[in-house]
Amino acid sequence: MIPEKHKEPIERQRAVPPGIDKIVLFTLDEPCYGLPVSNIERAIRAVEITPLPRAPQAILGIINMSGRIIPVIDLRLRLRLPAKEMNCNDQFLISRTFTRSVALIVDHVIGIREFPGGKIVNTENTLPFAEYLQGVAQLEDGLVLIYNLDHFLSLDEERELDSALQGTKA
Repeated sequence: MIPEKHKEPIERQRAVPPGIDKIVLFTLDEPCYGLPVSNIERAIRAVEITPLPRAPQAILGIINMSGRIIPVIDLRLRLRLPAKEMNCNDQFLISRTFTRSVALIVDHVIGIREFPGGKIVNTENTLPFAEYLQGVAQLEDGLVLIYNLDHFLSLDEERELDSALQGTKA
């Protein structure tokens, strides 16, 4: 559940003072993860996923959100976490990449956290093996891993997904 002070639509919270990074925090099992708020449209309760034939392995299927067909990325697979059955308490983060909207299944959306400039350590050069990781920040009770959503699907997976989605329009 998003705390009361974060109940307004996420898109209204994008005006950030210079030097402040806003990150949407969420959990998958117990670790805390994050995505820049600029990538997030909204958080919704999980709904049934329709399988999408010929989609890349990282795509669980599609959902219909107000007439928009949105692919659902298996974030656990992408981050090499153990698989877990989706349940009614899970949430979707409706997110925007450079090319499309996607839904990410998360266990729980914690809320939005502001990090003053310099508090997020850029990991692109220091941890090149962590292909989706954009940065790391310190929380009171541990670290938050901040990911780059635009790297979650390769160009080949993007093409595969486009092809599979074309099949849904027939």
